[in-house]
Amino acid sequence: MADLLIENIGQLCVMPTLNGGPQRGAAFGTLGLVEHAVVAIRDGAIRAVGTGTELRREYPAARVIDARGRLVTPGLIDPHTHLVWAGDRAGEFELRRAGTSYQEIMAAGGGINKTVRDTRAASLETIIAQSTARLNRMLLNGSTTVEAKTGYGLDLETELRLLDAIAQIDTAHPVDLVPTLLAAHAVPPEYEYNADDYVRVVCEQIIPAAAAWHAQHGRGTLFCDAFCEHGAFTLEQSRRVLEAGRAAGLTSRLHADEFASLGGVALAVELGAASVDHLLVTTPEDCARLGASQTAAVLLPTTPFGLNIANSAPAAALIAAGAALAIATDCNPGTAWCESMQFVLALAVRTLGLTQAQALAAATINAAHAAGRLERVGSIEPGKRADLLIWDILDYRQLGYVFGANLVDTVIKDGRVVIERGIRITSS
Repeated sequence: MADLLIENIGQLCVMPTLNGGPQRGAAFGTLGLVEHAVVAIRDGAIRAVGTGTELRREYPAARVIDARGRLVTPGLIDPHTHLVWAGDRAGEFELRRAGTSYQEIMAAGGGINKTVRDTRAASLETIIAQSTARLNRMLLNGSTTVEAKTGYGLDLETELRLLDAIAQIDTAHPVDLVPTLLAAHAVPPEYEYNADDYVRVVCEQIIPAAAAWHAQHGRGTLFCDAFCEHGAFTLEQSRRVLEAGRAAGLTSRLHADEFASLGGVALAVELGAASVDHLLVTTPEDCARLGASQTAAVLLPTTPFGLNIANSAPAAALIAAGAALAIATDCNPGTAWCESMQFVLALAVRTLGLTQAQALAAATINAAHAAGRLERVGSIEPGKRADLLIWDILDYRQLGYVFGANLVDTVIKDGRVVIERGIRITSS
């Protein structure tokens, strides 16, 4: 017996785990393609995948969806976003297009400091409302699990408010949110000349408070992140933050190698981080380190696109080294306000040189690994949560090939239809 049966699937991309882990090396981009497939769902989980009338007889269902020969894949997973903030920086974007430098904008009090001011001044309700609107659009575009960072508070009160926002949105919304504490996102203006003092606040006040908050309110893993980069935090400061997080029971991840290679990849691998993200200037030696580790390499092709610079991330070298490569939106108000993983797929095949199959693997099974959810989501395998997309296309190769349009017809989350014919519904 099943609660839901999806039949007449033209192409089913299972996106299987390999040896119980993410896809790597020559196996990266394994679709597990099943044609003329049927999927049975019960109690929010995948029960069976197969073909033909035998599976239909074994799993009579309360509801049957005819996929009409179209493509079905796992729900897309976005393993790097800065989802929760207030306000926008559209005016600064216009200034940059007119020739004003980012440094000039920063000197005038703009840049990340503007978002910090707006977010600190916003109520919890305002932050939830603005962030939920972004998450609604992510869901419409096929994202069913989304990592969400703090990092626009940069003080104890606001960072905890952002964690509250993530938790409340996660409870109310179909999309699963994976929380990350990014108090070490930037040095706040009140510590402009005392970065070490701010790191001490992060390590001794914000991280312990966040860990206590998570023990009371959180579900699953709380990650601890830092931005290891010139103008943000040094390698030594980043180590202090991640080690303080580990001591408090938080799992590490790291921003690194966006503009300068400071040793962040080696640090992330040493500390067993779930992921290290950006990687525009990552060295061959660090590609090899990632290939020999469980730390995911998360590439963010929207960021160089948003900055109007070449995407120099060494995707081919990472794949050749055997790294677990994933992709994400990096949704943020400064460089990459992107809510569509479909657009990320299009950028990945053009600027990173991935095939459509590799890009899909990077946005599903490997993204699940980067988000710490590999055992639950990312593939259409029995026992996993029933997070699936029915696309309004017949062939997976149209993913990344077609761009600028939403190709998702139906979103099924935990076995429940939440988007149908491209429209959000409240029940199924």
